Amino acid sequence: MTQEGRRRGRNETEEERADRMWVELIQEVRVAQTGVQILFGFLLTVVFQQKYATLPHADQVIYIMTVVLGACATGALIGPVSLHRLVSGRRVKPQAVRLASRMTFVGLVMLLVTMASSLLLILRVATRSGYVPYLVAAVVAWYLVCWYGLPLWARRRHTIRSSEGTARGRPGGGTPGQERT
Repeated sequence: MTQEGRRRGRNETEEERADRMWVELIQEVRVAQTGVQILFGFLLTVVFQQKYATLPHADQVIYIMTVVLGACATGALIGPVSLHRLVSGRRVKPQAVRLASRMTFVGLVMLLVTMASSLLLILRVATRSGYVPYLVAAVVAWYLVCWYGLPLWARRRHTIRSSEGTARGRPGGGTPGQERT
């Protein structure tokens, strides 16, 4: 009990915590998977459009890199499902949750780069204007604020610290991409 007479945190075993964190992680991954799969599906159709053959070489290179990044993001975001299936029943869920969390973090970074390069390509083709890189940089900055800046700020501001200076009693307090709820 805390000084106010209310409990803080959860009273759960490592396995219960891993189960809860796994469910939360999979819910988060579902959102990202949907977005990356729609984007990747769209990207796969571009090469079959008549206009693709008329694109300058630089735009074709941007397109190819965007497709490869989209494929990698898709792989990283679907990876936790495969991981779970292959280690299910092996009593390694806490380790699997940590690994899946890292794969998801990498997948989100790759999704960010895929979205930025997609936007770059689309705006280059649509406008052929010199301001496109600046517009894309502004959108990327916005993504960084929404996806990483605000969450890291909230984590730092609202994480309860014990007298030893650890986050919720966990040594080191964690790194980006590690689930700490």
